Amino acid sequence: MQKKKGAEPHVYGEEYEKGYFFRPTLVPAASTDMKVLNMEVFGPIAPVVMAKDENDAVKIANSTEFGLGAEIWSADLKRAERLAKRIRSGFVTINGRVKSDPRLPFGGTKKSGIGRELSYYGLKEFVNIKTIVVNK
Repeated sequence: MQKKKGAEPHVYGEEYEKGYFFRPTLVPAASTDMKVLNMEVFGPIAPVVMAKDENDAVKIANSTEFGLGAEIWSADLKRAERLAKRIRSGFVTINGRVKSDPRLPFGGTKKSGIGRELSYYGLKEFVNIKTIVVNK
């Protein structure tokens, strides 16, 4: 894991005897040079990075090559909405988990994909549009 760089991961839950499973893991004191923050990780892992202020938090969030989803947790909803607009991600949720909903467009930015699935916008991704140009 990231022990060499100063993070001491906390792994939770029972270890499975069969199959390939990743136990829920918390990585406190993660830093931006760690793989856990520079790869698109699809698993129950939560790296914790301390930011100096909200500008630093946005800078850290936007420093990744990926942009599938982001979460903002705050009691100040107006502030959270301002921050959400600054984060370069295809999906930002405030006080909730990133998850797809068939009523909403879902997809990433940067190296997390092109286009959207679900909702009206997602349906447009599967439509073949024909262009005919006539020159006289």
